[in-house]
Amino acid sequence: MSQYPIAVVVGSLRRDSFNRKLATAIAKLAPAEFSFSQLRIDDLPLYNQDDDTHQAEPVRRLKSEIAAARGVIFVTPEYNRSLPGVLKNAIDHASRPYGQSAWAGKPAGILGVSVGAIGTAVAQQHLRNVLGYLDCPTLGQPECFIQATDGLFDASGGIGSDSRAFLQGWMDRYVAWVKVHAK
Repeated sequence: MSQYPIAVVVGSLRRDSFNRKLATAIAKLAPAEFSFSQLRIDDLPLYNQDDDTHQAEPVRRLKSEIAAARGVIFVTPEYNRSLPGVLKNAIDHASRPYGQSAWAGKPAGILGVSVGAIGTAVAQQHLRNVLGYLDCPTLGQPECFIQATDGLFDASGGIGSDSRAFLQGWMDRYVAWVKVHAK
């Protein structure tokens, strides 16, 4: 059994999402004591504070899965120079009601891939601002702004040889971050 279950939140619902592929591939770079579970966010209702006292079942499930994890990885695209609405909606749901945030204290890592030259730099900065408020200690370096290019993924869906050393370094730092900060 894994000593370090990690919740993975992918900010894209697209069937052939580069970010979902990245989330799957990056997990293969972690040591055996880490396990990764991609959380479902496509069935969450739009956040409405009126629902805080009677959260929908998908919201309760999401909060329970986050609570069971020892860390979290966000893998997100960038939409209009910010994070996707579906990701923000999931973050808002799991942080409420006030004082009952599932994110508090969870060591986080942020990655993202985009066809654009700056990768997902602006979305990641916005996400860092949100996570800071939510008391979610977030790995600062190395930042991981990836441009989707040929060879990013190998034929088996793993990380391609040109990006493997960099992403292995990111995973090694994230693993160390979790081991220091996980409760």
